[in-house]
Amino acid sequence: MREYKPNWWIAETSAWIAVNKPYGLSVEKTIGANDTIEDQVLAYLQRSTSMPFLGIVHRLDRVTSGILLLAKKKSALRKLNEQFSQRQVKKTYLAVVEGVPEKPEALLSQWLYKDQKEKKAIIFDEAGEQRDACQLHYRLLEEDGKKALLEVELLTGKFHQIRAQLAAMGTPIIGDDKYGASHFTYADKGIALHAYSLSFQDPIDAAPVLLRAKTPANPIWNW
Repeated sequence: MREYKPNWWIAETSAWIAVNKPYGLSVEKTIGANDTIEDQVLAYLQRSTSMPFLGIVHRLDRVTSGILLLAKKKSALRKLNEQFSQRQVKKTYLAVVEGVPEKPEALLSQWLYKDQKEKKAIIFDEAGEQRDACQLHYRLLEEDGKKALLEVELLTGKFHQIRAQLAAMGTPIIGDDKYGASHFTYADKGIALHAYSLSFQDPIDAAPVLLRAKTPANPIWNW
């Protein structure tokens, strides 16, 4: 009998599970958030065990899609959290932005302030009070003069970091009206930012793992 796999399923071991999160869904249970990824994965795991453990290793914004890693054991959660905190994990995103960056490739090193009231990140070029250093590296993959497809390696994981840094560069992510996008439409409750790949060491045997997630079925990704 073939085992049922949800359409968001990517890979699974005894220690972790990786899923392709759709945009529009929250990662974890919060007030006002229904049918979250946490709810769905728990329901899937309950098919094989009555009391599954599920640990949130990292998070994606509700409007963002892509690969999400969750732990199935407390020991695995601890080891994976250590890798993330020590920046031993490589996170690569794809973003379609309005406009074309001046440079085809660059390292963006700036400072980010989280506006708690507006729930928005503000980017500065200099250090200051309550500002965290943030870094990402982008590379231009395709462009048509009006929009561009970027590969983004996230080097620090700050609140709305990719969205805010790309917008501060003058190239907001398509669909992200919170950060100034206006020229193209993407999807309801979604923006053209996709967590494309994730590499880490398996928490059980330390073997290298590389996972990839297909982009959403949206015409904006067709070049």
